[in-house]
Amino acid sequence: MTDERQPAGDDTGPGRGRLLLGGGVAVVLLAVIGASVGWILAGEPERSAGPGDSAPPAAASTSASATTAPPTTAAPPSGTRTSAPAGLTVPGVVGVDFEQARRDLRERRLGWRLVFGTGSGRTVERASPGPGTPVKRGTTVTVWVSGPAPAVSVPDVGTLSCSDAADDLVEAGLYPRYATGRQGPVTAQVPVAGSTARWNDQVTLTCGDRASTPPTVSPSPTL
Repeated sequence: MTDERQPAGDDTGPGRGRLLLGGGVAVVLLAVIGASVGWILAGEPERSAGPGDSAPPAAASTSASATTAPPTTAAPPSGTRTSAPAGLTVPGVVGVDFEQARRDLRERRLGWRLVFGTGSGRTVERASPGPGTPVKRGTTVTVWVSGPAPAVSVPDVGTLSCSDAADDLVEAGLYPRYATGRQGPVTAQVPVAGSTARWNDQVTLTCGDRASTPPTVSPSPTL
C-alpha cells in the first residue's frame, strides 16, 4: 500500500525566509502607527522660548515663588507689649512732698487729683496708676497725701483775663469755677483776694466785659 502523506517541509527553505520577512515588516508598521497616534494624542510638544518670546506672567511668578522664596519662620516673642505707650510712665511720686509730685506730673503733661488725709505731713503715700506704669498724655493720676490740705492765700485775679486767672488759681492749688462763662476779663471773684482758703478749694469767677452788660433801666414814674 502506498503511503500518500506528504513529507514535512524544510524549515530552512525559501518559505521560511518569506515568513520571517513578512512578520518583521508587520512589526515595523505597527510601531510607526503607534508612534503617530501617540504624537497626535499628546499634541504639539513645547518648543523652547526664542529671543522674542516671553513666558506668561502667572507662570513666571509661580515659578519664582516656588524656587526662590525662602522658608517662612515665625519671629520669636520679644517679651514686650507693643500696645503700651513708649517713653511715658508715671513718675516716682510716692514718698515725696505733694507739691513736688504735682510738678513732676505737670512736667509730663499728666493730670492730677490730690486726696488729702487725716494724718500729718505733706508726703505722698500712694498713687494710682502707680509709679512706673505706662500711660498716655493727659491721664489723671490720683495722689493720696498723708496729711490734711494746707492753707493758701487766694490770689488777686481781678485784673486778668478769665483764662489767665484760671492758670493763677491752679498754680496756687485752687480750682476755678465760672459763674458767667469763660470769656473776657474777670469782673468779680469769690472768695476775694487775700482770703484764706485750702488746697482744692474753688474760687468762683465772674467773667465778661463790663461795657457789654446792659444797664438796668428803672421804670418811669407814673403821673
